[in-house]
Amino acid sequence: MARTYLDTNFLLLSKIAERLFHESAEHQQIIDYHTHLPPDEIAKDKRWENVTELWLGHDHYKWRAMRANGIPESHITGDASPRDKFQAWAETIPNTLRNPLYDWTHLELRRCFGIETLLSPDTAEEIWNQANERLKDADFSARELMRRFRVDAVGTTDDPTDDLCHHESANNSDCPTKVYPTFRPDKALFVDRPTILNPWLDQLGQNIGSLDDLLTALKNRHDFFHEKGCRMTDHGMRYALANPCSVREGDQILKKARQGTAASAGETDAFGALLMFHIGQWNAERDWTMQLHLGPKRNPNTRLFKQLGPDSGFDTIGDWPQGEAIFSFLDSLAAIDRLPKTIIYNLNPRDNAVLAAACGSFQEAPMRGKVQFGSGWWFNDTIKGMEDQINTLSSIGLLAHFVGMLTDSRSFLSFPRHEYFRRVLCNVIGQDVEDGKLPDDHQLLHHLIGNICYHNAQAYFGLPHHKENLLA
Repeated sequence: MARTYLDTNFLLLSKIAERLFHESAEHQQIIDYHTHLPPDEIAKDKRWENVTELWLGHDHYKWRAMRANGIPESHITGDASPRDKFQAWAETIPNTLRNPLYDWTHLELRRCFGIETLLSPDTAEEIWNQANERLKDADFSARELMRRFRVDAVGTTDDPTDDLCHHESANNSDCPTKVYPTFRPDKALFVDRPTILNPWLDQLGQNIGSLDDLLTALKNRHDFFHEKGCRMTDHGMRYALANPCSVREGDQILKKARQGTAASAGETDAFGALLMFHIGQWNAERDWTMQLHLGPKRNPNTRLFKQLGPDSGFDTIGDWPQGEAIFSFLDSLAAIDRLPKTIIYNLNPRDNAVLAAACGSFQEAPMRGKVQFGSGWWFNDTIKGMEDQINTLSSIGLLAHFVGMLTDSRSFLSFPRHEYFRRVLCNVIGQDVEDGKLPDDHQLLHHLIGNICYHNAQAYFGLPHHKENLLA
């Protein structure tokens, strides 16, 4: 007899998996330590005019699926009405079967709106009306959604030039969730793109003309972010940058870029490696966590990139070797005892074992799981991708110290993805118990699941409000 879709035991294929989820995972708080949530929308307790604004705005996962379904750009990022864009998404959804978008969509409808009807072209009008009516309720706002999903803390993604006023405003309000900035200095490496780099440097600090000026300005912002509660950096790159140029060469590369001359590919990588070597040391000195997102190929569709710009759903999985570069980068910091806590995320699943094993080569007391093989990211944020990450880490490292799931999302509706991950995790562990691969020891398994869902992240990141609670 077929199981019921999205029932209480969705994705839980054994009695032990059911027990683990409902007793050990389901009610844990959430630390969503890496997101792209707009901090101003949290500070202002954003409300939405209609479900399209909330659900389809800035969601490149959905935009990508809609293009694959033959939806015209006018109904994705263009000037079609919100109702017509919603209809286009409803037409797409029945064709997303076995894609996580199908599950995410219906989890979000149920958990956020209380709507159990499956979305389709025939039900679009009904769901449009029900969802928009729900948006009028007092408890449907940015902060209230975080309250409903028991979100303890979120990490946003922030440029070093940001004044972080929205974080401060949110944390001084009645917001139930602590909002922490993350230092993302990617633009500092853009010596190959002077038209982007130079205006940004003018924002970063006064009269930045040399490498020393740049490092001083970045360090000042790093210090400022720390004062505002930041405890993480984030870096998006094709591969780890491991062969730094000399200080003199870096100074020459930057000065040429300041004059409008783009650096070569080799110069850009060498300059970036030099900056990353310094930033890694600052992170270690401050006990921050460094997140490395490795492997995206940005904007391979040049025509549509020129038409629609970045972050519009055209990025894909890159095909670069990762091993030697990450070994060298981690070792350059470990050799001088300045390797910070580090989380490595890979976009190409081919690299799972290489990167998980690399993490194991740089573990060191007293921190448990100091270097983490990160959660399934982006194209790996699927049932298979999560299972592969869990199984690889279990085989090569210590799953028990894994800091768990993050959404990497721009949407306040994405918190049910933590439930999705927790169900997958409990099913993997439950099936191993059923197969006799793990002991049916309730206390042992309860601690494993609870730690991965919440407590490991709480201990690992050292967020200020957690330290205050320990001292209270």
